[in-house]
Amino acid sequence: MGKDSKLKESGKGKGKQAASGSDENASKGKGKGGKAADGLGTCTYVKARHILCEKQGKINEAYKKLQDGWLSNGDKVPPAEFAKLAQEYSECPSGKKGGDLGWFPRGKMAGPFQEVAFNTVVGATSAPFKSTHGYHIILCEGRKN
Repeated sequence: MGKDSKLKESGKGKGKQAASGSDENASKGKGKGGKAADGLGTCTYVKARHILCEKQGKINEAYKKLQDGWLSNGDKVPPAEFAKLAQEYSECPSGKKGGDLGWFPRGKMAGPFQEVAFNTVVGATSAPFKSTHGYHIILCEGRKN
C-alpha cells in the first residue's frame, strides 16, 4: 500500500487528475462575472462514469491500468476503455453499464463523490478517493447548467 496510498493522500501522481479544490485551481480561468471559464464549480449537472471498489487495493489496481495505458503519457482515457475497466473492476451495479451514471444534478451525490465529480475537468479521470461507499475513480464526460 505504500506508494499507492501516498498517491491517494497527496492527490499527486502521473497523468491528468481531478482538480484538488486548491486556491491555485480555483483562481484559474476566471471569465466574465467571476465564473470559472471551464465551468468547474459553477455547473448544475455532470455526466460521469465511475469505478467503485470496497477495497483500496482493488481500486489502486484499476487506477494502475489507467496510468499504464493512458495517464502516464498525459493522455485522456477514452470513455469506451474506462467502461471496460468499470465492467471488470466496479462493484457497483452501474459497472454492468460501464460505470455510466448519466447526468446528475448537484446535490444528488453525497460528500466527496459530488466534490470530485463537479471538480473534475471534462475528459479527465480523478485519482482514487474514498467515500462512505468505498473507493472510487471518476471519469467526467460532460457538464451543463
